[in-house]
Amino acid sequence: MSAVADGSQEPMFQAWDVHKSFGHVEVLKGIDMSVARGEVVCLLGPSGSGKSTFLRCINHLEKFDRGEMWVGGDRVGYRPHGDKLKELNEREVAVRRSGIGMVFQGFNLFAHRTALENVMEGPMVVRREKRSIVERRARALLDRVGLADRVDNYPSQLSGGQQQRVAIARALAMQPDLMLFDEPTSALDPELVGDVLAVMRQLADDGMTMIVVTHELGFAREVADRVYFMDGGVVVESGPPAEVLERPREARTQAFLSKVLA
Repeated sequence: MSAVADGSQEPMFQAWDVHKSFGHVEVLKGIDMSVARGEVVCLLGPSGSGKSTFLRCINHLEKFDRGEMWVGGDRVGYRPHGDKLKELNEREVAVRRSGIGMVFQGFNLFAHRTALENVMEGPMVVRREKRSIVERRARALLDRVGLADRVDNYPSQLSGGQQQRVAIARALAMQPDLMLFDEPTSALDPELVGDVLAVMRQLADDGMTMIVVTHELGFAREVADRVYFMDGGVVVESGPPAEVLERPREARTQAFLSKVLA
């Protein structure tokens, strides 16, 4: 597990009473969550429980309808304007988002760019960083995820697991304070999952703050500091992984785990 920061510090992420609907369908029904700096939190639950939507709201890829979210002391999606809140414009959202890394189920790499170019893209385009500095960082990150020998390969020349590790390096290139993972192994063949999880374990050991949507119970048990079980747009229960995964209190959690373990 990660080394969780001192409790006296401001949390890296906080959410209060977050609601989100798509049309008449309420997907999030009042989510509360707090994640300390250096903490790893795993979100578990059946498909359609709202996990991925919640993650996308953190990064303002989805706008939530009610409630508050804060990342690193900054309000997500809005800024004070007099005694009211004003929605951020696209440029302001991009600046805030640059401090949050996100890794998706699909790899979302640029097919016409090499692994190295994919990792360099964000810092150069969004932050206008100097190419020589970004290239050194990108090469070091690809080495960190075990792909130093693949820097000149295009996505089509890489396995799914390798593409996902490039995607992780790409997110890390922005030097984020918070990393979000949306079922990063769900699109991979079983034999490729381990390499991606190993990279994520190392990030946790290095103290990266992470919120991970996953069905990998072994990863949650070994790496998470806390687990949240979501179902029907609410947090059913949360706590240390040994407590939630081995001694769940709620019937919905018990039913989910029995199906997954079976």
